[in-house]
Amino acid sequence: MNYPLHIGFKTFALGNQGSVTDSTGSVIFFVKQKAFRLREAITVFTDTTQSTPLCTIRANKIIDFSAQFFFANMSGEALGSVKRAGARSLWKADYTTLDNDGNPVMKINEENGWIKVLDGLLRDIPVVGIFSGLMFNPSYLVTRPDGTAIARIKKEKAFFEGKFKIEKLGEIEPEEELRFLLGCFTSILLERFRG
Repeated sequence: MNYPLHIGFKTFALGNQGSVTDSTGSVIFFVKQKAFRLREAITVFTDTTQSTPLCTIRANKIIDFSAQFFFANMSGEALGSVKRAGARSLWKADYTTLDNDGNPVMKINEENGWIKVLDGLLRDIPVVGIFSGLMFNPSYLVTRPDGTAIARIKKEKAFFEGKFKIEKLGEIEPEEELRFLLGCFTSILLERFRG
């Protein structure tokens, strides 16, 4: 993949839709989350035509701060998962990406919790709140369990939509790239309305 990667979400769409593109503008995958589903059910496609499904992302709980999202290919074989750190994520976003055996392989942590607080305060002010996406844009550091940084996710300034950039900071092995991308995308999907 050609980094940096760009993730964008459609604002006015039935269900959540997002795409991941590389630095050349090529679509890596397209995601469509089914509307009106209590349990998260997300299908990942190879392109925007939605003709070739690549994998699925499913939550183990309906609504919970500590929900775990499992990745599987279209044959049902596990690809890993990502888990939110529960109530600790109320202050700063904190996610752990796990391999097929449940071992942690990556952490995704918000770099500055105060941005979340300031964004929440500003968003509640009538009229002024629509500008929060231009002022408070969180960033997330992706690290190995030993603390080695491998990527940074940064929300970009935008009105009424979510745009993110993933910059590569360290080595990512080809066999773990899909799990890495699904972990980052799922975390962003859950955090996209902030900032």
